[in-house]
Amino acid sequence: MITRHTSVAASGSIGCADTNPSAPLANGTATVEGRQVNYVPAGTGPTYRSPIDEVTFLMTGKETGGAFFMAEASVPPGAGNPPHIHHREEETFYLQQGTLTIQVGGKILTASAGDVICLPRGVAHCFQNTGNVDAKFLMVASPAGLEKFFEEAFYLAGDRSAELPPMTEAFMARVLDAAAKCGLEFPPPALQ
Repeated sequence: MITRHTSVAASGSIGCADTNPSAPLANGTATVEGRQVNYVPAGTGPTYRSPIDEVTFLMTGKETGGAFFMAEASVPPGAGNPPHIHHREEETFYLQQGTLTIQVGGKILTASAGDVICLPRGVAHCFQNTGNVDAKFLMVASPAGLEKFFEEAFYLAGDRSAELPPMTEAFMARVLDAAAKCGLEFPPPALQ
């Protein structure tokens, strides 16, 4: 029989006492063996919506010490984003459901559930859901900071069952303003 001894020192909102280290953590952080542990229960992160997608925060730079930002994204069939460039972070997608066609650096990739795509900073890319179900994927941006773009450009979701907001000039102005602050660039469309 193997016995594990774990010392957990928890902050006030954690709900895991030193006397019961096997008790489940509540939402928040704790220190285990001198290292910070973050726990975010399903459905507790804020959700932001745009006319093309929905992004639910899982971990932000606040929780990761700036190392990365992680979110779950959902994109309806036919929707996608325009070509853009991240100047500050790499972006990695792990597709959980559906199909995404990703254009990156002049190449076209078609990803399906289980595929992973890592997009380097400084390279123009875009994606579109070319399937017939919502594309759902985990997105990790490293280092953290991209969450500020979603907070400023997208709309905080109140009712997640409502339709996505419409594309308006006001929304595009929010996107361009937030992009300039967050190291994102939307190059002009190529001349045809």
